[in-house]
Amino acid sequence: MAGETPSRARRAMPASRAIAITVTAALIAASQPALSQPKGPGPNGGLPLIRDSEIEQLMRDYTAPILKAAGLAQQNVQVVLINERVFNAFVMDGRRIFINVGALMDAKTPNEIIGVLAHETGHMAGGHLSRMREQMANAQTAAIIAMLLGVGAAVGAATTGGTAGANMGQIAPAMIQGPQEMVRRSLLSYVRAQEEAADRAGVKFLNATQQSAKGMYLTFKRFADDQLVISSRIDPYQQTHPMPRERMAALEDLIKTNAYWDKKDPPELQLRHDMMRAKLSGFLDRPDTVARKYPSTDTTLPARYARAISAYRTSNLSSALAQIDALIQAQPNNPYFHELKGQALLESAHPGEAIAPLRRAVALAPNATLIRIMLGQALVATGENKHSDEAISLLRVAMQREPEVSEVYSQLAMAYGRKGDIADADLASAQAALARGDQKTARELAARAKTRFPTGSPGWVRADDIVGLKEAKSGIFGSPKFTIGPVQRGPATTGPTQ
Repeated sequence: MAGETPSRARRAMPASRAIAITVTAALIAASQPALSQPKGPGPNGGLPLIRDSEIEQLMRDYTAPILKAAGLAQQNVQVVLINERVFNAFVMDGRRIFINVGALMDAKTPNEIIGVLAHETGHMAGGHLSRMREQMANAQTAAIIAMLLGVGAAVGAATTGGTAGANMGQIAPAMIQGPQEMVRRSLLSYVRAQEEAADRAGVKFLNATQQSAKGMYLTFKRFADDQLVISSRIDPYQQTHPMPRERMAALEDLIKTNAYWDKKDPPELQLRHDMMRAKLSGFLDRPDTVARKYPSTDTTLPARYARAISAYRTSNLSSALAQIDALIQAQPNNPYFHELKGQALLESAHPGEAIAPLRRAVALAPNATLIRIMLGQALVATGENKHSDEAISLLRVAMQREPEVSEVYSQLAMAYGRKGDIADADLASAQAALARGDQKTARELAARAKTRFPTGSPGWVRADDIVGLKEAKSGIFGSPKFTIGPVQRGPATTGPTQ
């Protein structure tokens, strides 16, 4: 992925490269309006991400049948959560579907989100991203040719002189800009065609998995209704998505083939969806907003969940623990209630008390790596050497499953340090820096670790690999992407990430 923004890259660049990047940047800017000014950036200035075991498992359950129907079950596609409050989702590669928490919080039924995920899967299954890169390459070539022709005209005008030369000199800039605009419109037309193809594929996957297309239809209808007011002032050739009326007409034709239109989501799946929305509200909304959405008169499990989270976030630990214990009593085998209790205790400086509920959560959800990391963190935070071996064992497994999470290596470094294993502590610290994107610090720490390991040992080899790394520029915004829609529904706000 390209790491530089066009403005930075343009400082010392041949004209042909500048034209190519301008065309690419114009397309990218048009296809990601909802993410054009993300707040609370993640590591290295990337997208502000949220990690949560419960929500990620729900997303896996939503996507599994869709991916199987699309022939992508073996590609290990992940759904990545972005801490943005607008309704949007997009794909940037063949391995990840990005979805804003705003979409999860707005969608009242699982079927609405499943419809969005089916649409994004349609982009992946259709190979739209690789084809998009080919279109961009072709567009860059066309733009370069257009620029050279315009430059040639300008040079000819300069050598001709006189009135004719002056007139040609005035026309030459238009000869440069005009073809570039045609190239840009051609690219946007291509993107619109891919959006329509993704709609068709999404409905096909829903049919194959015996799911309703109603959620997809209602979601895009909301976008259409929002955009209808301003659509009369929009140039349809400047849009990345089909115009509202055309898109809804096409979708209405498609849904006629959906035999499961009136099929409802299973009650247990609807409850999990409601719990997810309540959890996001508890963590991301202001306490007064949570109280308004989930008043004390609402005794449903999701409402109690949201209020318990909000209580712990506002440092009302005793009230939060009482509410969480009541949740555990209602569902003793829900690992995420035990996780919440452990998290509340850990973040309130009670790591020793957090260990038991987190151990229970790990036992109930052994594949939830993030809970395993939190338990390792609690063990390390006690400051007691007796917990070091257990923490190291937990974190080493987590490291294999989540190699990009810097916190795993940071906690490992502390656990090794407490045991007096300075070589492994230095190596883990180097890996933590590398996961954060700080390659300079990573190389320095790895160089120090190399001096502590026997030459040729596994630790020495890993440290040597880090020392030998070259600076790599990366950035998540520089890659082409397909989004579900350009409409920004409400202000983009963020809260504390989980």
